[in-house]
Amino acid sequence: MILSEFDIIRRYFAAAGARRDDVAVGVGDDAAVVDVPPDRQLVLAMDTLVSGVHFPEETRAEDIGHKALAVNLSDLAAMGAEPAWATLALTAPRNDPAWLAAFAEGFSALAREAGVQLIGGDTTRGPLTVTVQVHGFVPRGQAVLRSGARPGDVIYVSGSLGDAGLALRRWQQGWSPISVDEQYLATRLNRPVPRLQEGRALRGLAGAMIDISDGLAADLGHILEASGVGATLQLDALPLSPAFQRVCAAMGETQGARLALGAGDDYELCFTAPAAHREQVERQFAAFGCGCRAIGVIEERPGLRVRQSDGSPLVFEHGGYDHFAAP
Repeated sequence: MILSEFDIIRRYFAAAGARRDDVAVGVGDDAAVVDVPPDRQLVLAMDTLVSGVHFPEETRAEDIGHKALAVNLSDLAAMGAEPAWATLALTAPRNDPAWLAAFAEGFSALAREAGVQLIGGDTTRGPLTVTVQVHGFVPRGQAVLRSGARPGDVIYVSGSLGDAGLALRRWQQGWSPISVDEQYLATRLNRPVPRLQEGRALRGLAGAMIDISDGLAADLGHILEASGVGATLQLDALPLSPAFQRVCAAMGETQGARLALGAGDDYELCFTAPAAHREQVERQFAAFGCGCRAIGVIEERPGLRVRQSDGSPLVFEHGGYDHFAAP
């Protein structure tokens, strides 16, 4: 049976995600109606994922649904926000009930976990493209911006770096994940974990914060530019997972840390905090289980500098991914 656009919405998306008391009108009307608490500011973020650009064309539908929401929740995490609602615009090449059901479950499972209700959107036919907008709250005046880094601040990253970037590189080389380590890397690419509780815990501790989507060097560069400061990183301080290191060794890749410096799709948090907050920051992250690592320091002198283990400077490109740059 061929489902109409409205059948698709009713069957797969009308009840997606959590049920929230602050949604007066959700999916099914011309627009949603929601209640915003008077002591909160609304935080909005939106990202588009395109097949063959942001994920391999053969990626499972449930992974696409998860990632489409996760990358947006990661933006809220980087602002210290608590997620509330989402809208979804889905363009699909065909009416495939099995694919739609799997996509909706991947999206909805993460939405329920994060306390997010889907409140509207659109479905159309065309090349596979997913656009999600998320809405969240922060206490008034407490959003963590990119512009608050100060000289002397310690630079941290959550979790580990390079896993998703290495998986993406291997996919571009025609790789299929077979070993446990390779499957771990593929999961890090396809199912990023938005650091929502970590981001909220950093309100009042972090001076500046950003999520790592285009690579550590590029995204830290946005903090440096917005704050009018510079930084020095220690290359051997970058946190690398055991799986990442083993796969690099099996490939004969001797520049793993350098790859992690520029690889995108990590969706970890990069943030700065005064040295006086170091014990509190590390205690918070230990409680969350993902950990964080101090990797450098903010300085007055503009620019990003990276020191290798012997103290020599690393020469590298750190422009990050640009959709409109020349191939």
